[in-house]
Amino acid sequence: MKNFSSPTSILLMFAIAFGCVANTASAQKRPSTATAPINLVAGVGGPVSTSSQWSDYSALNLIAGAFIFPAVASVKTTVLYIGFTAGTQADLGNMVLYTTKRGNYKITAVTPVKLNGASNPIISLTSKKVCPTQPLSVTNPCVIRLDPIALTPSTLSDYYFVMYLSTSTNNETVGAANSQFPITSLTGWFLSGDQTRFKVGQSIPSGYGGSHPFFLLYVMSN
Repeated sequence: MKNFSSPTSILLMFAIAFGCVANTASAQKRPSTATAPINLVAGVGGPVSTSSQWSDYSALNLIAGAFIFPAVASVKTTVLYIGFTAGTQADLGNMVLYTTKRGNYKITAVTPVKLNGASNPIISLTSKKVCPTQPLSVTNPCVIRLDPIALTPSTLSDYYFVMYLSTSTNNETVGAANSQFPITSLTGWFLSGDQTRFKVGQSIPSGYGGSHPFFLLYVMSN
């Protein structure tokens, strides 16, 4: 069972906007590029809420093709950003991106998602090299940039980013940064156990209810 709490004031919107930028890990900063990165969908804006007790749970997030911006056709890579609001260490068991036809649950592709080359990274949330501003909270989430994926999202497909947090006492106190208000096209749900091992031809696990995303904050071109 997830425990939820949320900020009490809409005025936190601006604090979150600046806090997210300030607290993105220096090691995860976007490399210099002549073309500024763009949002591929409407990401999480404004205050975030939190949910905890993630040991042996998977967070499933839908990036719906119907909401992908038209300009995405020109990008070559997709970069996912995840956020944490609490915890000392996140023990990730695996991360994948499932692809389906739009509006369909049958998996057509499975793409590994990595952080520093690993699909099962251990993230030290108390390290100032990872999360420069301490301590973490809903007003000061730590935003982690995952490795770029060689993918040009299509409006004819849906994408499901699934992140499994392994059985670990560390993951009991990990806080997921969640969208507090419905001002994002990202949605999600959570299920117990490892939901990252499905193959092409199998179906996305059931349970989707159109709730806010869990951990996933932004989907960008870099």
